[in-house]
Amino acid sequence: MKISIITVCYNSQKTIKDCIKSVINQSYLNVEYILIDGQSMDGTLEIIHSFGNKIAKVVSEKDQGMYDAINKGINLATGDLIGVLNSDDMYADEYVLEEVVRKMTDEKSDALYADLNYVDQEDTNKIVRYWKSGIFKTNSFILGWMPPHPTFFIKKDWYEKYGGYSLDLVSAADYELMLRMVQKYRAELSYLPRVIVSMRVGGMSNSSLSNRLRANREDRKAWELNGLIPKSYTLLFKPLRKVIQYVKR
Repeated sequence: MKISIITVCYNSQKTIKDCIKSVINQSYLNVEYILIDGQSMDGTLEIIHSFGNKIAKVVSEKDQGMYDAINKGINLATGDLIGVLNSDDMYADEYVLEEVVRKMTDEKSDALYADLNYVDQEDTNKIVRYWKSGIFKTNSFILGWMPPHPTFFIKKDWYEKYGGYSLDLVSAADYELMLRMVQKYRAELSYLPRVIVSMRVGGMSNSSLSNRLRANREDRKAWELNGLIPKSYTLLFKPLRKVIQYVKR
């Protein structure tokens, strides 16, 4: 199985090297690495180009935001399986992709997710919080569950059938994509019960309480866009859970 890994970045010179190294050092060799840059103005592109042909495709141009850039990467991808790794995240070790492929092959699944560690921005060996995904159940999404997006892999033909990331959502397009694929179209899921990604704290949707509340509103919109609930339905569990998680951090 060929894997396409997509990283999108903009002015990411402080973190992009760690991200790239975690991909190109994987033990699994059939990997196509695609980097989509939003015309960075710092040293990001110089770092990217220093890796030469270890990166299959590099695009640097204006975009309409992170999810537009990811969609560009999906359109360029030639792999059977696609994963998205943010420019300030890293795979936990060199065996991640090998285990992802083995698990999905053994279970004949369409998609896979795993666990994630939030780590300190400066000291990435310092774990701030452990995101244990747990096993997906039919009502998991309605109860506030979602898999960590950087751990989510899905076969490319699912993007071809059901579309990419919605540009109508500012910070919840990843949630909507996974909701659509898993809840609406019933992708067969595998769960790899171990940490495969280290994510630096401070992501877009978690950077402030106002951003977190906006993300909650967008999560509800994601359900409405997919016709999964009536507009009058109030998602109590998810907003409460996410606000509580933010306050605890």
